Amino acid sequence: MLPSVSFENNLFLYYRVVMERLIGISDIHGEYEKLCAVIDNIAPQKEDTIVFMGDYIDRGPKSREVVDKLIELEDECNCVYLIGSHEYAMLHAKSDDYYNYLFWNYGGDATVKSYGSFDNIMKIHGDFFNNLKFYHIQNGYMFIHAGVRIGVPLEQQSEENMVYIRTEFYKKKHNLPYKIIFGHTEFNEPQIQDDKICIDTGCGKFKDAPLTAVVIENGVEHFVNSGM
Repeated sequence: MLPSVSFENNLFLYYRVVMERLIGISDIHGEYEKLCAVIDNIAPQKEDTIVFMGDYIDRGPKSREVVDKLIELEDECNCVYLIGSHEYAMLHAKSDDYYNYLFWNYGGDATVKSYGSFDNIMKIHGDFFNNLKFYHIQNGYMFIHAGVRIGVPLEQQSEENMVYIRTEFYKKKHNLPYKIIFGHTEFNEPQIQDDKICIDTGCGKFKDAPLTAVVIENGVEHFVNSGM
């Protein structure tokens, strides 16, 4: 005969394990429907943290709707918003001819159309764009839009490197004590290296390219995309 269990005497402990996931999404580029699809496939819970890694705007037709969606997601889970190269160019377009060129020649016209005018971008979502971070560190992972310059301490990295660097970063091993999750450089599928993972699979740049997210759960990484 099995012994009786007494909750009062603490002979049996009952507890609920909360499964917290760390999620990265980058380079949405105005593709609202693909963002909604990948969020539906992830099904975020209150305990999850989603790090959005920049390039929310340009190229695709619904930049404003994308940013609205990102802000709404704060009611569903923990959200962190990073700056990408396209936001960086947009924020500097009025004060710097070079960034003005980059904004208008790499899809900025689609963003202006989505908002109704260039000035409306900051009138509607100025608080969002002015408070974007350059990187986020959590649970041994560092999330950043483009990468870092190898050999340069994190606190000495330039803003431009963190949002624009490409080959100098992803073709070399870095010496930072984190696994780096980044976007910015497009590949057909996620690129997995010992010290870094790139999750930009060309959303907004190539017609049928999916939006891809990395989901980290119990130290295990897997990928979810908008085509699943």
